[in-house]
Amino acid sequence: MNPQAKLISTMSLLLGTSITTSSSHWAMAWVGLEINTLAILPLISKSHHPRAIEASTKYFLTQATASTLLLFSSMTNAWFSGQWDITQLTHPMSCMLLTIAISIKLGLVPFHFWFPEVLQGSTLMTCLLLATVMKFPPITLLYLTSPSLNPILLSSMAIASTALGGWMGLNQTQTRKILAFSSIAHLGWMAIILIYDPNLTLITFYLYTMTTSAIFFILNMTNSLKLSTMMTAWTKIPSLTTILMLALLSLAGLPPLTGFLPKWLIIQELTKQELTMVATTITLLSLLGLFFYLRLAYCATITLPPNSTNYMKQWQTNKSTNILATTFTTLSIMLLPLSPTVLTIP
Repeated sequence: MNPQAKLISTMSLLLGTSITTSSSHWAMAWVGLEINTLAILPLISKSHHPRAIEASTKYFLTQATASTLLLFSSMTNAWFSGQWDITQLTHPMSCMLLTIAISIKLGLVPFHFWFPEVLQGSTLMTCLLLATVMKFPPITLLYLTSPSLNPILLSSMAIASTALGGWMGLNQTQTRKILAFSSIAHLGWMAIILIYDPNLTLITFYLYTMTTSAIFFILNMTNSLKLSTMMTAWTKIPSLTTILMLALLSLAGLPPLTGFLPKWLIIQELTKQELTMVATTITLLSLLGLFFYLRLAYCATITLPPNSTNYMKQWQTNKSTNILATTFTTLSIMLLPLSPTVLTIP
């Protein structure tokens, strides 16, 4: 891809995210989302592979549908209330349409169908953008409108997302699809607590972004697109695969790693809201995700050659470890001792 074109797409991506997250008017938020969509499409289709073209087409159609629903929701609310302010969403039909629109943009169940296919057709770095940066503006809109949303609808979609994200990831062999279903499952954790403690949703998203970024950076350095490639990684780069195992266990939410913090806080808050059954259900469903995280960690660190795979071994990675990968891996593993500081955030 032309460096100038890549620079323009990246700057447009940052511009669209900034416009949406800083706006208080529905029209400006919609403009930011549209800039984001148009900026990411060249990055998805830059390899000119048929699967990449298919992924960009699916992404464009779903995002256009979601943007249309969001604009229709804001216009309906303005028609009945005379308000274009994002925080003044009061009409019930507008609230439902907004929930559907944001769910399509995020990939919440039952609007998740596009997300694994788009990630599978993209490069690892584009997948990282789709799983983290592209979710920040919709999460911000949910955060601003959280007092107006329907708790029963959000809770149902959150539990379904956690269940399907864990269940569908069990038999996957492609690392990008596994991380796509992991993202869907984590979105369920973010949505379940949105009504009761929106700040906790943002904390969960930030910690998920750090851990997922660390995993994507390591997979990109080792060029691991499927489990069979990861099976021969230990003898080449044992230190990097050990860090990958710790990052995966952190994403699974095991103590004493960073990923345990958001799950612990969410379960604690749900219990305070007397939603013990909901907390128990979503905790048990997260065990499905734990299984395929352990499977990835097993393939990366415990399976040693000679093994029964017939795939050609890849040579040792020639990509140097960058400062971003080092920073994100450190934060995704060692941030749990700062949990008292997180608990003091209002």
